[in-house]
Amino acid sequence: MTDVGKPERATQNRIINLFRNELGYRYLGDWSDRAGNSNIEEGILSDHLAGRGYNAEQISSAIFRLRTEASNHSRSLYANNQAVYNLMRYGVPVKDDVGKPTETVHLIDWKSPDQNDFAFAEEVTLKGGFERRPDIILYVNGIATGVIELKNSRVSINEGIRQNLSNQLPEFNEWFFSTVQFVFAGNDSEGLQYGSIKTEEKFFLKWKEDEAENEGFKLDKYLTKMCEKARIIELMHDFILFDGGVKKLPRVHQYFGIKAAQEHVRQRKGGIIWHTQGSGKSIVMVLLAKWILENNPNARVAIITDRDELDKQIERVFTEAGEPIKRTSSGRDLMTQLGQATPRLLCSLVHKFGRRDVDDFDGFLKNLETQPSQTVGEIFVFVDECHRTQSGKLHRVMKAMMPNAIFIGFTGTPLLKKDRATSAEIFGNYIHTYKFSEAVEDEVVLDLIYEARDIDQRLGSEDKIDQWFEAKTKALNDWQKDELKKKWGTMQNVLSSRSRMNRVVTDIVFDFSVKPRLSSERGNAVLVASSIFEASKYFGLFQKTPFKGKCAVVTSYDPQARDITLEETGANNETDKQLIYNTYVDLLKNVEAKAGMSKTETYEEWAKKLFTKEPANMKLLIVVDKLLTGFDAPPCTYLYIDKSMQDHGLFQAICRTNRLDGADKDFGYIVDYKDLFKKVENAISVYSSELDDSDGGVAPDVLLQDRLKKGRERLDDAVEAIELLCEPVDLPKGELDFIHYFCGNTDFPTDLKDREPLRASLYKATAGLLRSFANISDEMDAAGYLNSDIVRIKILVDRYVNIREIIRKASGEQLDLKAYEADMRHLIDTYIEADEPRKISPFDKISLIDLIVKTGIADAIASQLGGLKGNNSAIAEIIENNVRSKIIREHLNDPAFFDRMSSLLDEIIAARKAKAIAYEEYLKDIGEIAKKVSAGQAEDTPKSLDTAGKRALFNNLGGDEALAIRIAETVLEIRPDEWRGIPAREMVIKQGLFRILQDEDEVERIFQIIRAQGEY
Repeated sequence: MTDVGKPERATQNRIINLFRNELGYRYLGDWSDRAGNSNIEEGILSDHLAGRGYNAEQISSAIFRLRTEASNHSRSLYANNQAVYNLMRYGVPVKDDVGKPTETVHLIDWKSPDQNDFAFAEEVTLKGGFERRPDIILYVNGIATGVIELKNSRVSINEGIRQNLSNQLPEFNEWFFSTVQFVFAGNDSEGLQYGSIKTEEKFFLKWKEDEAENEGFKLDKYLTKMCEKARIIELMHDFILFDGGVKKLPRVHQYFGIKAAQEHVRQRKGGIIWHTQGSGKSIVMVLLAKWILENNPNARVAIITDRDELDKQIERVFTEAGEPIKRTSSGRDLMTQLGQATPRLLCSLVHKFGRRDVDDFDGFLKNLETQPSQTVGEIFVFVDECHRTQSGKLHRVMKAMMPNAIFIGFTGTPLLKKDRATSAEIFGNYIHTYKFSEAVEDEVVLDLIYEARDIDQRLGSEDKIDQWFEAKTKALNDWQKDELKKKWGTMQNVLSSRSRMNRVVTDIVFDFSVKPRLSSERGNAVLVASSIFEASKYFGLFQKTPFKGKCAVVTSYDPQARDITLEETGANNETDKQLIYNTYVDLLKNVEAKAGMSKTETYEEWAKKLFTKEPANMKLLIVVDKLLTGFDAPPCTYLYIDKSMQDHGLFQAICRTNRLDGADKDFGYIVDYKDLFKKVENAISVYSSELDDSDGGVAPDVLLQDRLKKGRERLDDAVEAIELLCEPVDLPKGELDFIHYFCGNTDFPTDLKDREPLRASLYKATAGLLRSFANISDEMDAAGYLNSDIVRIKILVDRYVNIREIIRKASGEQLDLKAYEADMRHLIDTYIEADEPRKISPFDKISLIDLIVKTGIADAIASQLGGLKGNNSAIAEIIENNVRSKIIREHLNDPAFFDRMSSLLDEIIAARKAKAIAYEEYLKDIGEIAKKVSAGQAEDTPKSLDTAGKRALFNNLGGDEALAIRIAETVLEIRPDEWRGIPAREMVIKQGLFRILQDEDEVERIFQIIRAQGEY
């Protein structure tokens, strides 16, 4: 008998046997009907502590303190969980009686894992909010430490993650998770993912170990790896971090990197930890430092970095963990502190070791070596970004000052040959490496796509330039003329670059109209300029585009009046310095400086926050050097490079784009206006060949994909995937055949339920096909497709889009509004509009629909589409595409109204194509629908519906005016501040809707409309 399609219960039974028979956990039973289920099973904990020799008073005091910290209603779940973890990690201080010394009750035996009581229960009913029943709860000494949600192999693992997340909401069972350290979700098809409390869905992790083992399900394999008694105790003790409001667990490469470093430390050996950009080196540094200090009472750790932000993070994390830390003011201060017994943990910025007044560096170094600084304890020096810092000079200074210290270097970029000798001398060989390609494969970062864009520059009218030069230089001698020619050469570059920079600005603005994520306003971009002058100039140019107010310039410049004291020439024009100064004075004029910050620093903080949190309101940052490397560099989708860069700086900069950010971000995109690809290739080949090979010659294998080649590969794969999915559909593969295959008998709900995974695969495959097609749809010939292939693929895309819509309607499922779906539909419509080269007009800042409303259909056609005079079909299609684009963009605001508009548009288009109406009649009809779409409401809408939100509710509640007004007033009355995207606050609104609508599905439908309305 086959086990294909087995129920979730079968998986759960197998996992129960795994914990009982292989991992040796004690089975507590099925607790679905047990009263008083708790995250602290006091009977189990009390018995365990008594068995370890604690008396009744100590046990009672310890459990009371634990219970108090776990259920503090005045704190957040994060704060309660942190307080509980500290008691578990460090023990509970108790005092038996007045006058007696305080003793510590250790809730967990960290030194002897097997001495703890490992147990689990299934179907644990949780009460206190809406009742929930997690599949499996893991207990260590009666304290709930792990929650496992299992799904059958046909249900996405993400549903288990979301179930765990909803369980942590206040209205469900948030209280239970105050002791929980691990949150697991798994199924037999996708394996296992893990996180901690409040871990967002997109940040759930996958374990990877002993990949060659492939006997059973990955779910079983990785539960065994992570929940083995010694391993789970070690993970809890050494690898949990509370960092600024976020509880963090290690990724697998961080775990094994720290394990390798621990072995080096035991042997008093230094080395280099190379983990690629974006993979979390800072966490490795913090966890390793914490482990060293705890396991070696004589150890001192000095963390040397060139990033003030990392200094602050280290200070924050160790403060939260109860470890004192000293941030030193200089290299001299650091050495003074190391000459004393305390503090044990110190930070210093690396440039504070510099001696600018040293001419004879080698002599200075020898003097240090003969008179090294006196230090107390065993010194471990961590150096962040160890490939930098003045070609190793500062490394050598530190080594000379602390000859007995163990140096551990951290970097995200492999060492170049010129750095390697010095780095090997200071640090030693590689301790652990985590390559770029591994991070891409593990979905820690995204792959990169590189695109070069060439902008030709030509010198216009050389004769006139010569005439001008001669006229202006008649009174000059040859030497003066030569000096002026040198200056003129620079001026030529400036004048030439003005038109070029305009081309770059136009190119970027166009990308934001048509590229995935940019056009959907979920993504953003960074433009790298060659100088502060060019950055300021770019900023000025963008202020004349739709980017005004949504673009910022962030450089190291801080305007001071002295900057322009000697710049005024009286020629009524700006010098370079005046342009920079005036640009900054203008953009800072309305900025109020925060306490302890300059106006420039306040502006930069505001721009970075908006760029990260609200990309629709801060689309582009223009930079020179700042924000490209290091801890404070914000992630982005596109990086536009208009600056000559190389080596580490180039590699780190391009890695700004490859951070994970939602299912609709597939790659990081690099657009290069400086023809840097040869430098990129050279840098990568150097990184690949110049790694220290003493540990087996690990190569970084950084892959920048050729855009068109990669685009074609993705499209071909998407076509193959969807055709393979639909291969079993019966011939002749008509609509009914597809409905039968993906829906079964639509009269039977069980048929629809059973085929849900099939339909989900169809929707996902169609979205993938649309996305990959849109990425190269206007360049398919350049990608190597024959004309016949292009026609075939376009027909195929249309066919599967139609099939998807048919299946959705047949199954009665709601429109999938996941971000990438909406993005791609919007992209296709935008692309059709943008493909017309006649978009430039006196009205280029006004949409065609608004133009029709303002000027009438005839004038709109004359002003924007005059070049198509006589081509009635082309004019009609452009108007239709603009109206369709508006309908799609606004659909979520009022689905019912815009569905009617869409149907009306379809009827008009069909009638036009069938020649059923004359062209003049068609123009009249399309003009009318454009006005309705622009207005967003029907002409007969009741006057009491005086806002867009009320009208949307009216349209989507069957025209029930009273109900629409009641819901609108209720939402305005109960809505919390800033409720969007915060599940607990959204639930307040949903509960209010349920009291009125009494239907969960209807609540979800109406809630989506409310969320789309800005007035709520």
